[in-house]
Amino acid sequence: MPIKICLSTCFCLLTISLFAQNLSKTEKRIIASIEKNNTDAISFLEKVVNINSGTLNSDGVKKVGMVFKDAFDQINFKTKWIEMPDGMNRAGHLFAETSGEKGKKLLLIGHLDTVFEEDSPFQKFKMVNDSIAHAPGGNDMKGGDVIVLYALKALHDNGLLKNAQITVAFTGDEESTGKPLTISRRDLIEYAKRSDIALGFETSTGFNYATVARRGASGWAVEVEGKRAHSSGIFSDRTGAGAIFEMSRILHEFYTDVKGEDLLTFNPGTLLGGTFVNFDNSTSKGDVFGKTNVVAQKAVVRGGLRFISEEQKERAREKMKKIVSNNLPKTSAKISFTDSYPAMQPTEGNTALLNVLNDVSLDLGQGEVLAYDPGRRGAADVSFVAEYVDCLDGLGTMGSGAHTPEETVNLNTIEALTKRTAILIYRLINTK
Repeated sequence: MPIKICLSTCFCLLTISLFAQNLSKTEKRIIASIEKNNTDAISFLEKVVNINSGTLNSDGVKKVGMVFKDAFDQINFKTKWIEMPDGMNRAGHLFAETSGEKGKKLLLIGHLDTVFEEDSPFQKFKMVNDSIAHAPGGNDMKGGDVIVLYALKALHDNGLLKNAQITVAFTGDEESTGKPLTISRRDLIEYAKRSDIALGFETSTGFNYATVARRGASGWAVEVEGKRAHSSGIFSDRTGAGAIFEMSRILHEFYTDVKGEDLLTFNPGTLLGGTFVNFDNSTSKGDVFGKTNVVAQKAVVRGGLRFISEEQKERAREKMKKIVSNNLPKTSAKISFTDSYPAMQPTEGNTALLNVLNDVSLDLGQGEVLAYDPGRRGAADVSFVAEYVDCLDGLGTMGSGAHTPEETVNLNTIEALTKRTAILIYRLINTK
């Protein structure tokens, strides 16, 4: 994180006591419990980081899930592990809940998996200095999971969860969702339908930001066929343009005619063209054969599309379909789409939640909390439930380098962010 953010964070931590008068006696007891347990929270984070839970390492994901399951059992949550079908190659999800009728019904969302598989050289928690640790998945997002656990532990230790309805959902495949989504996200959506509010604990974008909107994610693929012939005949009525020129036309027109809407982006991630093309969707690897004196007969591209609403997604897809259908001579092309994450649109309800969080932060002396730019956030599990409940995300740990071997987690912020989370939950479960 930039130094100025760390300094700002330190200032917030030092000034919390000055604002204690804005907290009730009960809230002050919550804060004291979090301060008492903070060393244990960091040790717990180190423990779960040191268990590899790359998405495809089903045993590792479940092992991390069982560590959290035991911890939630100890604070009287009813826990269950939901297995995914064998063919999905995904471990499953951990759900923990309390049953009650008091206040808002909350769904707290995290994930157990990371992008670092068993063959990654980046495997262990290691201190860089007294406040920063290199930690695979520590920032994205085991740190957020720990914040959830220790915020709820503080509430439990003070007898404040009686008659509250809170569900914790830690998925095991957020970094690479199992397909079909109707199975892998079925339980998350079902619990959302029973809830009033969803809070997501993906990595924080800054100590004084939270997420009221996230863009959705969709995949797209274009396949082009041309006429294989000697290159001396290219552009003739007999041979036409060839597959690579046709693919170039399509991508250029995507760039010129589809690009432009606010918060809409699309990216061609892989491109292959030649006489023969092989591409493996499961590994995103491929190979080609071709010669400079042979007109290419095939080209393929795979890409992603980001959007802020279903309407925007569909507008972009229609434009792309029209471009793909207007082929150069002696070529044909087809486009296909795959849905992944829906959009979490900015709503009045989400903004109202941000206002509650902002009040909590101000009462803690942690400063104002603002809405983060959705164009700078990726997709997340909270997006699957945004259709059903008011949502807020980005409540997890701070750090840097997520999804890279340089990922860090800022340990100095965990206590403050856990306090913010615990007070937020306490106020929501005491609101009609």
